[in-house]
Amino acid sequence: MAGKQGAKRRDAVERGWSWGRGRVLAALCLLVAVLLALPGLVPDGPGRMGSLLETFLPWLGLAVPVLLVAALLRRSFLAVTALLLPVVSWSAVFGPLLSGAGPTPDDAFTVVQHNISDVNPDPAATAHALAGTGAELIAVEELTAPAVPAFEAALAGDYPHHATRGTVGLWSKHPLGAVRPVDIRPSGVGEGWDRGLRATARTPRGEVAVYVAHLPSVRIGPTTGLTSGRRDESAALLGEALAAEPLERVILLGDLNSTLDDRGLEPVTELMDEPGPGFAFSWPAAFPVARIDQILTRSATVTGIRSLPATGSDHLPVVADVRL
Repeated sequence: MAGKQGAKRRDAVERGWSWGRGRVLAALCLLVAVLLALPGLVPDGPGRMGSLLETFLPWLGLAVPVLLVAALLRRSFLAVTALLLPVVSWSAVFGPLLSGAGPTPDDAFTVVQHNISDVNPDPAATAHALAGTGAELIAVEELTAPAVPAFEAALAGDYPHHATRGTVGLWSKHPLGAVRPVDIRPSGVGEGWDRGLRATARTPRGEVAVYVAHLPSVRIGPTTGLTSGRRDESAALLGEALAAEPLERVILLGDLNSTLDDRGLEPVTELMDEPGPGFAFSWPAAFPVARIDQILTRSATVTGIRSLPATGSDHLPVVADVRL
């Protein structure tokens, strides 16, 4: 009889909540928290797993609801309590971005960045959509030769100043000077690959160096992981150009083909200031999961950044308010 009662008590304990089970789940919670806070601990060896993690780092937070369900099913006080670790870690890293861009400051200098796609079926409509933001600068990538006249015609009225080099372009409400190409061509890429320009925008608030860049694409495969060698080499060349820039105030607009958390962009990001609030996911347009279109500044402040509705591109436009 006593044996049966003991067995019933053990069954009741096993069915109830306990601090003694769920150690593996608790360890997973700790691992997720550490990866969110310190993704640099993951080495960037074959497959560039460190960079791959950093590219989609905010989405690591989706592990929390999965671990919560597992903890509830396991009836583990330990695992539920350990869930606080990744929640706090995610909130500390990405919580400030949740506030959004907020209202546009009265003294804002608004700029737009957009990879318009080299197969855009209606570049004129895209140009009108970008002009509708009232931005003072519009930077575009994948600007094909047939699309240039459409952009020139659509933007001529409000943006009388523009410059193009290869497949990148810059339209401005203010005069542009000292326009020149920026060589970010990685080794092994043939002549005619022009994806960078630099110009001085002479604004009512003073001169600003404006860079427009389109770094090489990366590839993600199930066996190769992240392939980003050319992108990283191009980022290093862009970083050298930014480091040599004589003007104090700089605005960089471009499709950098990665997020700002990716260590492959460190030659650029370490020279620029952090942008303001807003996730502003820009790619892919159908279901944006990352912002690879960037607006960065030096000796100026991005007070907010946001993505715009889709155009005829596989990227969303990104607009930012910059305080000069």
